[in-house]
Amino acid sequence: MPMRGEDIKAAIEQELPGATVELTDLAGDDNHWAARVIAPQFAGKSRVQQHKMVYAAFGEKMGGELHALQVTTVVPS
Repeated sequence: MPMRGEDIKAAIEQELPGATVELTDLAGDDNHWAARVIAPQFAGKSRVQQHKMVYAAFGEKMGGELHALQVTTVVPS
């Protein structure tokens, strides 16, 4: 069963308190998502480190319940 958009958003917000999460359903199937995540925790981190911080919110669900997640990370200005 695919992971619902609101569950994806909640997981990221729990992992990164204060983050702003914008989700887009890329295929209209609730199974392929794009997330734009704006979080102060990204400051001073490489893009790879930032993405790992987002993916940490999902643990074992990545590749299973959450099939695909395209991530764009932004440090707030």
